[in-house]
Amino acid sequence: MSNPSTVPASVAMLRVLEAWGVKHVFGYPGGSFNSTMSALEKEKERIDYIQVRHEQVGALAAAADAKLTGKIAVTFGSAGPGATNLLTGLYDAREDHAPVLALVGQVPHTNMNYNFFQEFDENPMFADVSVYCRTVMTPESLPYVVDKAIREAYKYRGVAVVIIPNDFGFAEIPDVPYKSTSPSDNKPAPQPQATDEEVDQVLALLKKAKRPVFHVGRGIREGGDRLIELSKKLQIPIIMTGLAKGLIDKSYEGNIGFVNRAGSKSANEIIDIADLVIAIGADFPFANNVYTRHDFTFVQVDNDDAQFGRHHYLDLGIWSDATGFVEKMLARSEAAAPSNFFKAAVLDNNNWKDYLKKLTDRETDPLQYEQVYRELNKIANPETVVALDVGNNTVDTLRFMDIKPTNKWVISALFASMGAGIPGAIAAQLSYPDRQVVSISGDGAFSMVMQDLITEKKYHLPILNIVTSNTTLGFIRDEQADIPSMHDYSGIDLEDQDFAMIANGMGIEAATVTKSSELPAAFAKAAEVMASGRPFVLNAKITMKRGFAVEALKVKIVDGKIEETIDPAFNANQAETHITTLPDFFEHYEGEDVLKPLQYFLDEAGVTLD
Repeated sequence: MSNPSTVPASVAMLRVLEAWGVKHVFGYPGGSFNSTMSALEKEKERIDYIQVRHEQVGALAAAADAKLTGKIAVTFGSAGPGATNLLTGLYDAREDHAPVLALVGQVPHTNMNYNFFQEFDENPMFADVSVYCRTVMTPESLPYVVDKAIREAYKYRGVAVVIIPNDFGFAEIPDVPYKSTSPSDNKPAPQPQATDEEVDQVLALLKKAKRPVFHVGRGIREGGDRLIELSKKLQIPIIMTGLAKGLIDKSYEGNIGFVNRAGSKSANEIIDIADLVIAIGADFPFANNVYTRHDFTFVQVDNDDAQFGRHHYLDLGIWSDATGFVEKMLARSEAAAPSNFFKAAVLDNNNWKDYLKKLTDRETDPLQYEQVYRELNKIANPETVVALDVGNNTVDTLRFMDIKPTNKWVISALFASMGAGIPGAIAAQLSYPDRQVVSISGDGAFSMVMQDLITEKKYHLPILNIVTSNTTLGFIRDEQADIPSMHDYSGIDLEDQDFAMIANGMGIEAATVTKSSELPAAFAKAAEVMASGRPFVLNAKITMKRGFAVEALKVKIVDGKIEETIDPAFNANQAETHITTLPDFFEHYEGEDVLKPLQYFLDEAGVTLD
């Protein structure tokens, strides 16, 4: 029995995690991590160990947990392959600014630097991904280093890595408080605020502008309603980045959607004729695809001044919290007269919504993806948490799923790692046990991590796992369609799998759907199973249909009129029908009886261009 005045260093370390509010850790054990596993057994009443079936899943789950909750999340891997398997999830956390702590095993310190089994210098590997990376040098320092690592992860909103020689965790150290937590940790960080002079400069630019737009990101947080108020007051349409979905009411007429490939026809057309873009709290990694298409005056509002000019040269940079900037704009501005440009943007977007409704409302056999989202919207509620994998489901979710400010959703956004859906759902259900949780994955992404369906079963996580299965890497297929030098597709065909049978083999109930009429019964069964506390897999076998390629639309002003054309690269790989005219493009996407070109709405609203 341990001396009452001492405690194993690994137990002291876990008590630091507990003091920081950590409820669970994700990982997979290995011999070099046994001292921490021993501590997890001792502390099992206070902290849960979640056994995933691959360290990458554990790291992706921790990244998702941190994104969803804003709190430190913890993952671990043993020395050697356990450590290397963590990297994908840790890079996802780094790119999306999520506070994650990775505990990494190492051989006993007496075997370090002897080319011992699974022993290598781990620090260089984690140096790039982390904001803090340390190898513990003494047993006594283990809890201190972990406490410091958590502070660094919070401070820099990134990944902290602690490498632990296995024998140190077993060593007895003084049983004293090692935590540094305090009430101040719960204070919101002070945010920079725009000055009156800065806001007045923006208002002066607005007076000169004829076609201004807001381009808004997730930095707006809870300020969506205030931004809507400002949009109405100044008659400025709102365009969003993908991560802002749900933060601004979808039903507001001035919210015209997203730009770039996952966006709306209306948002892409309107931003291409804007003469002033005011980016508010937006991290837009596709700027080189969009901002470079024409010249405009650019204002960037961000609470991190290091981001100024990251995506476009600045005419004016304002170091400010996004919502604080919006509120000061409201206070210092006068209501604008009704804007014909704003009206045209609304008309254009209403036309796009009519088109999406047409696609959604019909019945299809074979099944198409729009109907899957139609039925999902029926069973989802304002508290649903969505874990979205990457690929065409990103496009489809942004266009077709109803997400409100009360919902939560998570994705591997900037790193865009396939296989993030199931880990994200596991994290969501653990942190929000009273909420409905849905994962949405394509068959390619699902295949990468489907072994961890068993994790959902083991921990009784009632997750609805939707697989949109079309035996192809659809997102890449659509890119290859637009490569003129390709004569066919390459490397994107997937062997079909019976995901329902695979789930059944794990003891998980499932259904396969091949036409839209089968969806209501499948979703009803899913709801029944989830209500009993069990996961469910819905294998939706959809077609390979490409969604409306907004990126193929080219818009520019020529002699006071809109010249709207189709990118010559669209469907140019000689495997698809090559389309060159706008009417043929609309017909190709079954929108010939609905969709209109941008000039139609400008004329209807009385907008003149110069």
